[in-house]
Amino acid sequence: MLNQDATAPQADILSKFLIAMGDIKLAHSVFAVPFAILGAFLVAPYLGDAPDHGIDWALFTKMLVLIVVCMVFARNWAMLVNRVVDAKIDSKNPRTSKRAFASGSLSMRDGYLLLVFNAIAFLVACALFGFFFGNWWPMILGVPVLLWIGFYSFTKRFTWLCHLFLGGALAASPIAAAIAVGPENIPYAPAVFPIAAMVLWWVAGFDIIYALQDLEYDQEIGLSSIPSRFGWKRAAWLSRVLHMLAVISLMIAWRLEPRFGVLFGIGIGCVVVALIYEHVILAKRGKAGIPMAFFTLNGIVSVVLGLAGVVDLIV
Repeated sequence: MLNQDATAPQADILSKFLIAMGDIKLAHSVFAVPFAILGAFLVAPYLGDAPDHGIDWALFTKMLVLIVVCMVFARNWAMLVNRVVDAKIDSKNPRTSKRAFASGSLSMRDGYLLLVFNAIAFLVACALFGFFFGNWWPMILGVPVLLWIGFYSFTKRFTWLCHLFLGGALAASPIAAAIAVGPENIPYAPAVFPIAAMVLWWVAGFDIIYALQDLEYDQEIGLSSIPSRFGWKRAAWLSRVLHMLAVISLMIAWRLEPRFGVLFGIGIGCVVVALIYEHVILAKRGKAGIPMAFFTLNGIVSVVLGLAGVVDLIV
């Protein structure tokens, strides 16, 4: 009986953690993690005294593991901020009313505790770059990064440019990863900046598509978004423009980085096809096509481009 009483709180904590992870859809990390890995690989060959001497795999693998850990905890933090601060708004929206905090499955206290846990875990992981590799920049920038990626959740209350703030939050991932590997090596890999720009335009574009689901609700309660401000048709066109800018940014990165070859070019071609198909689905199926246009196709964009870029860099 005592053993059952002792394990009950642990089971309750685990249950709440799993509910939270399911609610913030950990699988959506696929949108940013491949670009963080690509950003790390861009500067990896320049570790050490001489530039472009090849990747020190023993050292770089350890850094890469820490980068992924940081990415997971940072994303958890950002998504939990979103769910906690939007709990009341989500509870009145039929599409989001079943979310954990909106429905009461998790309390606000649970949310604050999870936020603290993920923030501390992220900062500890950032500090390990200093302890193990002598690079304290991740620790120095850790709190500003958390503030920046959490800020998006408040922007819908005052600006229809909120989608660009979300894009900016995810665009930090390749640059942050490059800094974690070694900020002094970034001048050797300037392509990291157009890669980040691509992420900004691409994420903002598909977030507009995602926001189309809540067009009427956002207008009703006065929340700002491009769909609520400009309507469905104009929002769809603005999303297309942003995705064109994303492709242009990729072309610039391809030109800037001499190690990007045919494979990265094929990756860009796949991105173009996927984005065109995404907008065709949206135009033909409307709201019914948003789940596929939002997650499936954009997940393909991220994985294919990240994989093509990494393989080109190391082969």
